[in-house]
Amino acid sequence: MKALCKLTWVEFKLMLRQPEVVFFAFVFPLFLMVTFGSNGDVDKLIPMYTGIIISITGLMNLPLTVAMYRQRKILKRFKATPLKPSYILVSQVMENVVTTLVGFLILFGASRLFFKVHHAAIEPSFVLAFFLSVFSIFSFGFLIASIARNERTASLIANLVYYPMLFLSGAVISVKELPAFLAKVSKVVPLTYVVDILGNTWFGTNVASSIRDAIVLFIVLVVSFGISALTFRWE
Repeated sequence: MKALCKLTWVEFKLMLRQPEVVFFAFVFPLFLMVTFGSNGDVDKLIPMYTGIIISITGLMNLPLTVAMYRQRKILKRFKATPLKPSYILVSQVMENVVTTLVGFLILFGASRLFFKVHHAAIEPSFVLAFFLSVFSIFSFGFLIASIARNERTASLIANLVYYPMLFLSGAVISVKELPAFLAKVSKVVPLTYVVDILGNTWFGTNVASSIRDAIVLFIVLVVSFGISALTFRWE
């Protein structure tokens, strides 16, 4: 466990050297909050922008890093060390969980300091929804890393998935504001259910919808993880 924690810390420090990840996970949500939070509906924006943070770590950083490690033979070399090969995959998950959590806390803290957020505390239901959302999207990211032959392919797939999912899920634009056709398409986008369950548990409303969202996200997690386990290659 000590070795795993050290490896995770190293991976986190390496992540901090990637300006694009730092920007989109820590800065971009704050930029959106400053831009659109002046309208006074900050509580509504926090679950939406949390979805952005989860998507950037789970759909971009995680799969691209794993694919890069495979292409550069890092995964193969790691199998020759005394540490368990699975440690590097677990450390990737832990590092991205920490990054996502830090991004959310920065967003929430800044919202409390500079805007009128009505929530003084984070409810347990939101915490559960947050981690279910994280692991569901992360499993989808691992699926991308598993089926991609190399880093370039992983980047292409990740971008093709990330950007449409971002704008169709309600993370940037509310699904209610989308044209009818795109609103129907959004129902097959996993991130839609992330934004929905985070919003419902944030406000403590629509329990039935939250249960539906949780079931969908759990199915995404199990199916994506199952396919990843069957298709993942170390080299």
